[in-house]
Amino acid sequence: MTTERREPAQNADERTMLEGWLEYHRQILALKCEGLSDAQLRTASVEPSELSLLGLVRHLAECERGWFRKVLVGDDPGPIYYTEEDRDGEFHLTEADTWEEAYAIWQAEIEIARRNAAGFALDDLSKGRSRFTGEPFSLRWIYTHMIEEYARHNGHADLIRERIDGATGD
Repeated sequence: MTTERREPAQNADERTMLEGWLEYHRQILALKCEGLSDAQLRTASVEPSELSLLGLVRHLAECERGWFRKVLVGDDPGPIYYTEEDRDGEFHLTEADTWEEAYAIWQAEIEIARRNAAGFALDDLSKGRSRFTGEPFSLRWIYTHMIEEYARHNGHADLIRERIDGATGD
């Protein structure tokens, strides 16, 4: 697998810009994982943290599912990795957890996210509501939040990748 990173358009309309930045950050995470073994992808950042590249991919699959399925369109297929008893299940890895499986699930959730978002205008409101305020979210808010979510975790991914093999840069 070779991930191609595409810079977001610099003079596009707002929706194209938001979608471009989200895609860009999705590609960055894939690049940070590229070329590593499953064992390396399971390598934790630093004791006692369980934060790993594979865990980040699994976490972002959960985020894609939560925001673009559960919140945006009101479809609740349930969590992928976590449970009520293990709220951080995506980060609790075993030897059986593989990049191939996590990547396939993540990409499937991204495709569903794209399809679901295509049916909404930026100002359209979600079917799901905030657990804090009871208010729905606009698609614009969801895009902005997901860009922030990926950007924050890509910073973590930078540090984890550097720890694994010394690779740096975006």
